[in-house]
Amino acid sequence: MAVASYPTNCTTLSSSSVKTKYSICCSMQQPSPSNVKVVINGAAKEIGQAAVVAITRARGMEVAGAVDTRFLGEDIGQLCDMEDPLEIPIISDLTMVLGSISQSKATGVVIDFTDPSTVYDNVKQATAFGMKSVVYVPRIKPDTITALSALCDKATTGCLVAPTLSIGSILLQQAAIQAAFHYNNVEIVESSATASDLPSSDAIQIANNLSNLGQMYNREDLSTDVLARGQVLGEDGVRVHSLVLPGLPSSTSVHFSGPGEVYTLKHDITDVQSLMPGLILAIRKVVRLKNLVYGLEKFL
Repeated sequence: MAVASYPTNCTTLSSSSVKTKYSICCSMQQPSPSNVKVVINGAAKEIGQAAVVAITRARGMEVAGAVDTRFLGEDIGQLCDMEDPLEIPIISDLTMVLGSISQSKATGVVIDFTDPSTVYDNVKQATAFGMKSVVYVPRIKPDTITALSALCDKATTGCLVAPTLSIGSILLQQAAIQAAFHYNNVEIVESSATASDLPSSDAIQIANNLSNLGQMYNREDLSTDVLARGQVLGEDGVRVHSLVLPGLPSSTSVHFSGPGEVYTLKHDITDVQSLMPGLILAIRKVVRLKNLVYGLEKFL
């Protein structure tokens, strides 16, 4: 693999597993020392690339590292089709990037877009280097959340686990909770272009929120024998219906009904850019945390 190096101030590190040297470099334009240094783990993914652009444009923060198993050695700015390269090569070794940033004594945050099976180890590594973590990884198991919480409490460090980064999705969830106190019938309808991970984490979260209110819904139609009636989530009769067709936006609707009326809440996501305001907010908030917080809604 070619050595990724640039005519700037660089720290050259070696990987013990692969005899390769990387030069982790700062930008030609010297960043403010007060900026939060952000490492993106899963940088080559669509959401990772969107995060690179959003963080570069945001005040008070900068991309300081890009980790992925694809496009190794490529400049993350060029991969994201930015006007100028960021002079930050993509590497696969998270520890190598963390070690470089920790030498600068700057405030650091790791954004995790990876996989449920690696989240705990990733946060543990970030914590060992004194860095906070923002985790946006669907389908994290409750046991992992519990373990992460114990880790953060012991280290007195912050971690924000976000089931969603969409502010619109969070507002829909909050509105659904308010509506649930006034209606006895409710069903969730979601749509997606692909059939992966259904029901979605958003639908599951809404159903869980409504179930936690201690109400029983759809009392006149509790039977689940008819498959076309959808899947019941929880024990309180909240059903979800998942519609999958290529070309459909990612959409979530919550339908409530009462005598003589139907009340519908709907939220559509048409582009990954919709998650970026939530991500920037998460970065700004996690630097002040000293424990694990689950859910971005606590900061809205």
